[in-house]
Amino acid sequence: MPVINHYYLKDITSEFEAAGPDVSFNWSTVSNTDKGRVRTVNEDAYFYSEAQSLWIVADGMGGHSRGDRASREVVDGIRGFVRSDDLIESIKEIETRLLLANNTCRTMYRHKVVGSTVAALLAFGPLSIFLWAGDSRIYRWRNGSLKQMTEDHSVVQEKLVRGEIAQEDIQDHPSANLLTRAVGVHQNLRIEMHHANIQVGDRYLLCSDGLYGELQKTEIEALLGLENLEYALSGLIQLALDRGGRDNITGIITQVE
Repeated sequence: MPVINHYYLKDITSEFEAAGPDVSFNWSTVSNTDKGRVRTVNEDAYFYSEAQSLWIVADGMGGHSRGDRASREVVDGIRGFVRSDDLIESIKEIETRLLLANNTCRTMYRHKVVGSTVAALLAFGPLSIFLWAGDSRIYRWRNGSLKQMTEDHSVVQEKLVRGEIAQEDIQDHPSANLLTRAVGVHQNLRIEMHHANIQVGDRYLLCSDGLYGELQKTEIEALLGLENLEYALSGLIQLALDRGGRDNITGIITQVE
């Protein structure tokens, strides 16, 4: 089973109850994907359901066989999710579905690795829950300021934490595409999870590395601040294409109303 930190889940429950579990929000969402200017196949996949308050992006691992099928397996496994009235049960249901996708990817092709990143956002009452494995990201734009809510599971991220490389050297580092976690790669799937409080006006961007890898943080911040969500997303994708579109590009923007 995926590793679930029961102490962390207990903390989430306490915060959820203290904040008022009956709090609810409305959401507006836009989404799009582009295979980019270099790749012949789009190995990204995405899905969202405002009814279930769930958004997900998956990026099939380009160096492996049939990454497009791996990302679809992740997304298709999530499509049947139905939220429970219980926060912890809902989180466990998502993790179970990702575990099933992990097992399917591992047996999809004999003796071949088929993998995908995953970044999922679950809104539940006053809280946003982030679950991810790999280097697809979730950003939050709040009052003009951008914050990355996930941390890449990659070799370069580990080097950055250890102080071996600088932030500006990450994208061009030889290990930039080497992941330490992903669906389908290891027998035991480890999903990382964090949470934050929701505020009206928050915008969340879920995206593959083909989008954020071509842009500066300040550029993402500025474009997410555009009043029209469609313009914001199309601007992000077009800028990534203008920079070369070296990878598949996928983004979901959802706003709290």
